[in-house]
Amino acid sequence: MGELLSIIKTGLETEQSAIAGLKEPVVSEYFQTLNAGNFTATSQLFAVDGALQPPFEEVVIGPEAIAAYLEQEARGIELQPQQAESTLLNNGCTEVEVVGKVHTPWFSVNVCWMFILSPTKEIFLVKVELLAGLQDLLQMRNNKNNKQAAEL
Repeated sequence: MGELLSIIKTGLETEQSAIAGLKEPVVSEYFQTLNAGNFTATSQLFAVDGALQPPFEEVVIGPEAIAAYLEQEARGIELQPQQAESTLLNNGCTEVEVVGKVHTPWFSVNVCWMFILSPTKEIFLVKVELLAGLQDLLQMRNNKNNKQAAEL
């Protein structure tokens, strides 16, 4: 009976983690490792000169710098990718756009992740764009400030 429950649980987890339209395992692994808090594993998916471009911040270049950035900035967030679309580029690279949500302790926001994968399926670039209007961004900032004040 325990084995059956394990199989059912694994099937449900797989179903929940499936991203509609996603054909690139490295992109799926990016989300899985990041959500698990395994930032070193996440950073190892990037090319040696791969880059992470977070919203409103400088580009972070190289796996070591990316791991350090994620360790500092990504604790407590949950990525919820929902839909993906891939395009093969003329240079042999693949562009993958994924839309979904990011949940933090302070707010949730719609996001678009744009990946550029090398021909060998290493991540050259992940650009993260918030899909929110100015009013939404101001509300997020207010929510974050209110929750931080309540914790004091």
